[in-house]
Amino acid sequence: MRRKETKLIITFSSTTQAMAFEDACRERGAPGRLIPVPRSITAGCGLAWCADPSEREALVKLLRESGTEEEALHLCEI
Repeated sequence: MRRKETKLIITFSSTTQAMAFEDACRERGAPGRLIPVPRSITAGCGLAWCADPSEREALVKLLRESGTEEEALHLCEI
């Protein structure tokens, strides 16, 4: 069984916002990937960005620079 790790989960209210953030991350080489929202979190669109918690500050900055609106930021064991 795979060991669970704490991850930063960024949720979005729409699929459009999630995919726009994925594009912004790929353009800038930011870490992480789109995943289905973990069951322990209730979120709008069903997609979330998953990354290491140490990347929080950089990812929040990228959210602001790209004009992407997040629903919430969570720390979650996945």
